[in-house]
Amino acid sequence: MKEQFKKFLNEEQDPKAIEKITSKLNDLLMKGEEVGYIAVQKKPAITVFPDSIVLTNKRIIICKPKNLGLSMDFTDYTWDEIVGTFVKENILGSEFSFSTKTDIQASIDYIPKIQARKIFTYAKEQLDILKNPTVATPVVEAVQTEEVETEDEIEEVETEEVTSFAEIMPATTPSYTETFEPIQPQAPTGDRKLSELSKEELFDKLQNYKKLLDNGLIMQGEYDTFKKEILSYM
Repeated sequence: MKEQFKKFLNEEQDPKAIEKITSKLNDLLMKGEEVGYIAVQKKPAITVFPDSIVLTNKRIIICKPKNLGLSMDFTDYTWDEIVGTFVKENILGSEFSFSTKTDIQASIDYIPKIQARKIFTYAKEQLDILKNPTVATPVVEAVQTEEVETEDEIEEVETEEVTSFAEIMPATTPSYTETFEPIQPQAPTGDRKLSELSKEELFDKLQNYKKLLDNGLIMQGEYDTFKKEILSYM
């Protein structure tokens, strides 16, 4: 028996049944398919050829020996076919069953309770993975790239605004009181008041006032007033 299948002998599985199944699984598993759990039927009377159920990351496989154990029937159902799984615990073991989108009902009884709980939990996990696939990393990177491009665009707009403002100023630099009226913080931007602006627009406005201060076009006290008023709306 291969080492990777010895872990399925921890919950009262019949070693001979496990050995028979695993010898067949090598030819049944698809590329990238891994066995998650194997449960083996255990009837009250001695059962020489018990049925088994194999759960992989791709499907459920029901294994039924025939011809005195010389051959075996396999019936499989992929996870995207299955709509629900169920466990019914009885005095002599449990019954694991599931239904498919085509209204097929499949079950296997006399499964030891701990094995039945394990396959039920594993089945739930696989169905959850199918319903909620992990978001791919490339999508996240694409969003981050888009955000960086948006920031670059905002920065370019800010530069254009300041440049345009500078261009309409007189060639000489008279005193501030002779050429400007103080800019009121609550004055509308276009037809909009500060309280109507988004946080991004308020931030842009504050950046423009800072550049006016750096260019000597407004006083420090006026800038502080504008800053305090704008921050109260952010």
